[in-house]
Amino acid sequence: MDATRARGAIKRGGEAQAVESLDPDKIAGSYRADDLLAIDDALTRLAEVDARRARVVELRVFGALTMEETAEILGLSPQSVRRDWELAKAWLLGELSSEGSRG
Repeated sequence: MDATRARGAIKRGGEAQAVESLDPDKIAGSYRADDLLAIDDALTRLAEVDARRARVVELRVFGALTMEETAEILGLSPQSVRRDWELAKAWLLGELSSEGSRG
């Protein structure tokens, strides 16, 4: 039953909607477990393609760090972190949207 529900959520764009609204302040309690699992899977794929952008997402979302804190930890400018953040969110959205069309 859970697998069926998860496929239905993907088809309805649940994970894609979660990515569109990735908010480090709300991640802990705002998303369903299956959304978070799908995001984590997509994040793992992103790390294979672009480890730095994946790390930015991890620090911002799961570490709840600000752009400035993330920049300091990674030794980057806040502008680079902002750019990586936006590109990573777009990449994740594309991945999760294509998962929904495959399922």
